Formats: sequence, structure tokens, C-alpha cells
Amino acid sequence: MKKLSEILNGCKILRITGNTDIQISGVSFDSRHIEKDYLFVAVSGTSTDGHEFINSAISKGASAILCESMPAGLQKEPVYIQTDSSSKSLGILISNFYDNPSASLKLVGVTGTNGKTTTATLLYRLFRKNGYKAGLLSTIRNYVNDTVFEATHTTPDALQINQLLRKMVDDGCEYAFMEVSSHAVAQNRIAGLRFTGAVFTNITHDHLDYHQTFDEYLKAKKKFFDELDKDAFVLVNIDDRNGKVMAQNTKAKVSTYGIRSLADYKARIIESHFEGMLLHIEKTDVWVKLLGEFSAYNLLAVYATSRLLGLGKEEILKTISVLDTVDGRFEYLRSNNGVIAIIDYAHTPDALLNVLNTLNQIRTGNEQLITVVGAGGNRDKTKRPKMARVCAQKSNTVILTSDNPRFEKPEDIIIDMEAGIKEEYKNKYLVIVNRREAIKTACMMASGGDIVLIAGKGHETYQEIKGVKHHFSDKEIVAEQFMLNKTNPQ
Repeated sequence: MKKLSEILNGCKILRITGNTDIQISGVSFDSRHIEKDYLFVAVSGTSTDGHEFINSAISKGASAILCESMPAGLQKEPVYIQTDSSSKSLGILISNFYDNPSASLKLVGVTGTNGKTTTATLLYRLFRKNGYKAGLLSTIRNYVNDTVFEATHTTPDALQINQLLRKMVDDGCEYAFMEVSSHAVAQNRIAGLRFTGAVFTNITHDHLDYHQTFDEYLKAKKKFFDELDKDAFVLVNIDDRNGKVMAQNTKAKVSTYGIRSLADYKARIIESHFEGMLLHIEKTDVWVKLLGEFSAYNLLAVYATSRLLGLGKEEILKTISVLDTVDGRFEYLRSNNGVIAIIDYAHTPDALLNVLNTLNQIRTGNEQLITVVGAGGNRDKTKRPKMARVCAQKSNTVILTSDNPRFEKPEDIIIDMEAGIKEEYKNKYLVIVNRREAIKTACMMASGGDIVLIAGKGHETYQEIKGVKHHFSDKEIVAEQFMLNKTNPQ
């Protein structure tokens, strides 16, 4: 229980009717979860408007209502609080309700189009391996020390975030690492959080279904850095042309990392193989299990962030050398007859280009590179032809297939992708709508030494079709196919 007046501290209040000197037992923005003496926050979402459920919340026992528009007929019992932004106020008051757990942690947010999951997860693993108590909020799963909490979004809602951060504080965590999506920034899901540091990996074409324009997408990312406190740190990838843009208006102390440009933290790739690569970081060579230039950037971001958090150089490099890949991020499987399969979450043109360039740099030239790729339904359509074009240019064979079609027809999505394939590459691709059959076909087409890239879904263990999630794992299908090939070697 907490006093309503304390919960509202820091929120921009326009009007109050009633007494805020009452005890609140819980907070929710979902009227279905309201109980006696709860505060209901009416948020205007992308598909529903919480203001329509105010009476329902009152009938379930809500003793206070926070909203942007006061209802026409105010009832006697609940306290009504009008604010200019329910979503922003929600983050602030939820933090207050849980005693501002982010202020008791060294919380680092990682944002960017590609690399968020890997960078945040590797930071968490590095700190845990060095004996520090730490938590993780990520696309794949959330951790409070070693306890797992399954993830539902890249960045959870404000209520879930603060509940998890509170668990971390109560479990003795000193550090927390968190993916911060552009959606989360735009929807104020991180309002009220106090960040010790923020990392910018890169920004490329994505999420234009939501942000409409690249400029709006850029602004959403930038807002995260603009709102940091002066005692926080910012770490930006200076090789990305928008790295400087992200740091333009921040009050935080800015550091840079890069491979090509002058930077505070630098690295270069000396050798690269399927088993890993040799990196030169800050005048020291270190062998790592990850590979590809994109992995070098991620590891350099991990190194630099760890240094900014006070860890020693030797302590960091020793641990970096034993870190494994993150689920569904350039995950590597090899069959008994030498076929190599790479499972990767790449679902943007730039991410696909990074993965394909890495594979082409490592291969000797004799192997065939077969790429299985699809695009998600009800998402940014403009990237579909670009994704197919990149795959056709960089692969020997491309199989266009279904990803998560959601409420679109997979065939229509594939037609959008086909539009990007130039005439000269028309003989390099085929269409197999069923994703399972597409993966199986790619594995059967491959001979010893060939490479099969299965892109788009990575760690996901489902396929979403018409609002229903069906169990589906790219990795399981590949493993099954490789086992079959053991008895039928090519």
C-alpha cells in the first residue's frame, strides 16, 4: 500500500477531483486486472483507448482514476486525476509505487536497429561470469541473477519493467542491462527510469510500419539520449553516421567506439573463421567465439560499456574470450557430412547484408551459400523487396518463404519480396511458401561444406498465423534434418 499523493510525485497534473490522501494497493492500465483500492491509468493505445474502460475499472473497485480526458459524468467515490500524458505518467507513478528500483541499480539501456539483444545479453553474461549480481531485460528472456522470466516484448510495459527491476533490487543485483526499443521510447514505457548509461549500436531501415518515416524512427531513438541525466554516460557507435546525431543534445557524458573511425574505444579484426575470430581491442589481441564484423562491434560495445562501469581491462577481455553466441544470433550447426547451417534473427536489409557479407568473407569460394528468408506480415512493407534483393545478390540460391505472416497471406508477402530481385538474379531463387519445407529443401540441396543461412526468426519458437502462435523452431527443423542426413549422407 502506498499513499496516492506519493505515487503521483513527478507527474504533470492538470486537475484533481477528490482527496489524494488515500492508500493505493495496486496500479494497472488494464481494467481486467483492477482490484479494490487500485489506481487505474487510462492510456490511449494503438488499438484500444483506456478511457472507454473507466467505468469498468470503477465497478471493480478502483479508488483512483488517472486520465487525459475527464469523463462526462464524474462519480462520487474515485479520485479523478487529469494529466497531459497518461503513458508518461504511468511510467513515473509505477516507478514511485515500486520505490524507484532503477535508482538502486546501475541500469544500462541498449538501443539501435541491430545488436541490441546481443550487446545487452553479453553484458549481462560478462558481469555474471565475473561474480557480479545482475539482471537482464531482453527480447529473448529476462533474468534476475540466474532466475529466468520469459519475455513477451523487446521492451516490456512500464509495469512489467518496474516489477522486474524491483525483483532485481530485492535479489541484491547491482547492475541491470536492458534492450530499449524505439516503440518503448515513443510509448513512454521507460518514463520514470533512471539510467546510468545508454548505448547506441546503429540505426537502419526498420519499423516504418509504426514510425511511418525514417526521421520519426530516428527521433524516437534520439529521445532516449536527450532525456538522460547529466551524471549518466552515453556510448555511441561513431562508425554509424547517426552516432553523432544521437549524442547531439544529451546532457550525459559521451564516449565513442568504432572500427573504422577515430574513437575512444577501438578494435579491428585480425583473423576470422567459422570457429571464431581474433580481435585487436585496445592494443591487446583476444580470440573470441563469435564472428563477423557486426559481432566485433557488439563485443567492442560490451568492452567499452564494462570499462565505463568500472571493470578492469584484463578482467573484461578474459571473459569476452569465453562468451558464446546469443540464441538465434548467428547460431551455428554442422551436420556430419559437413553442411553448415546458420540460424540468425536478421530481418532487415542491413542485418541480412551484415550476415551475408560475413559468410562470404569466411567461405573459400567453392561452397554454395543457400539462403532461406521471409518477411513478417503486418509490418514495414517497404523493406521486403530490399531484403530479397540483398539475399539474391549475396547468395548462390535463395528460397523465399513464410516468416510470421500474421494476418497477411504469405503469398502476398513473397510477391512483395520478389519485386526487389533484379532480372539478372531471377534464376537464383525459388519460392516454397511452407517454411518447414523451405528449410528442409535447403538442407537437402546442400552438399558437404555448403552453407545454409536461415534468416528472420532466430530464437523464436513459434510462427504467428492469423493471430495464433504455432510452435515452430528453425533450429529444431535443421537439427532434425541433419540427423536424417546422418543416415543418408550425400
